Amino acid sequence: MTMPYTVSLRSIRNRLFLLLLRAFSIAVAFVVLFTLLVTGFVLANPSRANPLYQLPITSRLETYYLARGNWVGVNTIFPSSLGIESSQWQRSVLLDAQNHVLVVHGQAVQPPGSGIYQADPGDIIVPIQANGKLVGNLVLNENAQPPERILVFRYLSPIILMSLVLAVFATMIGLLLTRRVVHPLAEVIASAEEIAGGNLQARVKKTQGPDVLRDLSDSFNKMADSLEQNDRERREMLADIAHELRTPLTVLRGRLEGIIDGVYPADEGHVGPALEETYLLERLVEDLRLLTLAESHQLLFEKREVDLVEIARRSIGMFQPEADEKKIRLDLVTSLDKALVIADPLRTEQVIGNLLANALRYVPEGGHAWIDISNQDDELAISVNDNGPGIPEKDLPSIFQRFWRGEKSRSRLSGGAGLGLAIAKLLVEGQAGRIEARNLPKGGLQVIVFLKASIGIASPA
Repeated sequence: MTMPYTVSLRSIRNRLFLLLLRAFSIAVAFVVLFTLLVTGFVLANPSRANPLYQLPITSRLETYYLARGNWVGVNTIFPSSLGIESSQWQRSVLLDAQNHVLVVHGQAVQPPGSGIYQADPGDIIVPIQANGKLVGNLVLNENAQPPERILVFRYLSPIILMSLVLAVFATMIGLLLTRRVVHPLAEVIASAEEIAGGNLQARVKKTQGPDVLRDLSDSFNKMADSLEQNDRERREMLADIAHELRTPLTVLRGRLEGIIDGVYPADEGHVGPALEETYLLERLVEDLRLLTLAESHQLLFEKREVDLVEIARRSIGMFQPEADEKKIRLDLVTSLDKALVIADPLRTEQVIGNLLANALRYVPEGGHAWIDISNQDDELAISVNDNGPGIPEKDLPSIFQRFWRGEKSRSRLSGGAGLGLAIAKLLVEGQAGRIEARNLPKGGLQVIVFLKASIGIASPA
């Protein structure tokens, strides 16, 4: 591992760790704040549902009102012998339902209800109800708070402190556990930065984290392998293109310089070979253009119902002179008088032509090449066969690659530029077909094109 990668990985881990720490801190702060808000709301709500305000003194007052139906003589119900209840009664004010003062610090007001109580900011008003109806209010000042309420305030700070300590411990444990998440993610991010910087050999190490992170690492490594392979193929393609262009350009340059220098006369015998090289360059450039359009899915297909038998016969007629020149027998073998498919006739004929040209290139003089058309379920198979030397089994998966030739030392005359089969594959797949290659049992190569059959397959001729 290179030093920049190590530094980058450490930086990414630190960033992820700080991000998780911030998230934990926010979560803890939110929980503490929520707890304080809920506690404050409960303490500030002196309702009957609040257990902090369920005091014996209020229960005794409610019982008194239920028994008497009024507050007459209520000042005598808390003798000094009651202890805490009597102490609270001596520091409280009893009001009726209309907030008229009835008892102040255990002493009855004369006449009863002669004044409206004005509450102070520190007073706590506890409602008193009988049969669900408000019958009075008990006013408690700060010194007369319920013991439970004092207990809460006295121990609320230690509870909050303990909660914070526990939260810190939980955060530390959580962050230790997140190492299983942080490290794999940091590896992926660092490797992605390496690949973005041009190092296509960067990979994510095997991780022991959760299954989803292992799947992420595996998918990333597969993507990196694909990128590295594509880059390698691009470089090889550029080298192959340069190699294929160099030879005809060298021949052209030599011929033209010889004519200009007077070494060769400017006659047909010396200009003709140069012209043939320009034709070769033109075909190579056109093949490259077609290959690029097909690979980028920009090649348009004008599909209609076409007859493969007719295309095969027309293709044989085009290549018959070349076959006759090499004394190669060229035939069409089929039991069908028509083989209808939905395809682009021009591109389909180009595919068959490329396959025939490839077969004639390798069939020895006096050999045999033939086209076979057959019906296979809902597909039509058209194959180009020859009795040439065939292809080694290990090379069969590679014959449809760009610029592939079984022997790199072959000359262009025998081996071609290596684009014909690659173009044929893209043209077939662009029409929702498929193409395969196999060696024949008796020797030779068979390339089969499968296309979706139309409804008009004729009966055997």
